[in-house]
Amino acid sequence: MSVKLEGMPSNLATADTFTGKKVIDREGIEYGKVKHIHINQDTLIVSGVTIHQGFNKDYFLSDDYIDKFSEETLLLSRPPVRTGIPVTDIDQNKIGKVKRLHRHPDTNELESIEVSDGLMHSKILSKSEIWGIGEKVILRMTKEEFKNLE
Repeated sequence: MSVKLEGMPSNLATADTFTGKKVIDREGIEYGKVKHIHINQDTLIVSGVTIHQGFNKDYFLSDDYIDKFSEETLLLSRPPVRTGIPVTDIDQNKIGKVKRLHRHPDTNELESIEVSDGLMHSKILSKSEIWGIGEKVILRMTKEEFKNLE
């Protein structure tokens, strides 16, 4: 439990105040709860958060996803792509699930996703092939176009 100290500015809070708070986006979709807040050791600025989304499902979101910490929640500026969520085509036909995220090693920026469409099959798609993100990932192609990819 954090305590406000005498002389402490009103807009400052301790990091442990936010652990356990719900993480939601602008459409009200819940993505889990704040597990850790990561602080850059050189600048002392929040660089990201670890989100806990159920049994063994933790993932990192960089600071460019964070819009605002409120009393009850962490508000996201945009929805994140996560592993295990459904993938559909532009016509809402189910294709598979996000199996793996491929990020740039230096910037941590998402470059592509690996979509599993069965037990043995998966395809890697560039982030430019993603039309929308929320509770599922919507691709810019039809199911037939997806099947015809190499």
